[in-house]
Amino acid sequence: MKLGVHVVSFDVDVDGGAAAIGPTLARVGRAAEDAGVYNLSVMDHYLQLDMAGGAGRPMMEGYTTLGFLAAHTSTVELQLLVTGVTYRYPGLLAKIVSTLDVLSGGRALLGIGAAWYEREHAALGVPFPPLRERFERLEETLQIVHQMWSEDNGPYHGLHYRLAETINSPQPLRVPRPPIMIGGVGRRRPCGWSRSTPTPATCSPAARAPGRPRSARSSRSCKRTVRGLAPISAISASRSCGPVRWRSQPPAVRCSPRHSARTPKSASTRFT
Repeated sequence: MKLGVHVVSFDVDVDGGAAAIGPTLARVGRAAEDAGVYNLSVMDHYLQLDMAGGAGRPMMEGYTTLGFLAAHTSTVELQLLVTGVTYRYPGLLAKIVSTLDVLSGGRALLGIGAAWYEREHAALGVPFPPLRERFERLEETLQIVHQMWSEDNGPYHGLHYRLAETINSPQPLRVPRPPIMIGGVGRRRPCGWSRSTPTPATCSPAARAPGRPRSARSSRSCKRTVRGLAPISAISASRSCGPVRWRSQPPAVRCSPRHSARTPKSASTRFT
């Protein structure tokens, strides 16, 4: 069994206030490693949640915090639990996680979800699209991340994101790439891609004309062409829908375009 520690509060109840956050967080990292913890994670939010004290309480930027922890640890895996897809552009996100992985000696994991906390978006002027669009952006973000963590540095053309070049140097140290965890709550999506899906004739590498940019793919014809990445909708339904490993046992459901299922209160999926 592998254990993890999740940091949800940066309140430091000692003299020094904000100046004490760094030294305290460093001690947390060292204590986690001394206890044999495998994974150390922190929240990724702009504002502290109401359940943890409210927006007036301290909240650190996620990847800056992980970079700090990387310098004060040597073995523990590092991740955000989890990044909202709206927080950072996909190409930049892939670059950030790659940098963390290289500087930590191959200890980064990408945790990502569709985002939910509308207040923090409004507070800092960050667009907060409707839920359907956020799921579409999540699917495209995962495609972009996988393409950037590969030898393919060509263009990517999706419904929401267009990248002229997916150059990423240096590449992450972890082989074949940093693991990916999908986090979320609520109703599971049915198997099948969103309205961003192109026709099957245009989605497979074999059908693409030379030089044609990569784009979003359908779950039926292309789910195994994106270097091991299954569609989000497939991931949320069943083991048989894609090469993923669940952290908790998924419901026994059959993957079909018309099928949908209810999630437990919360769930996460981790690629291997």
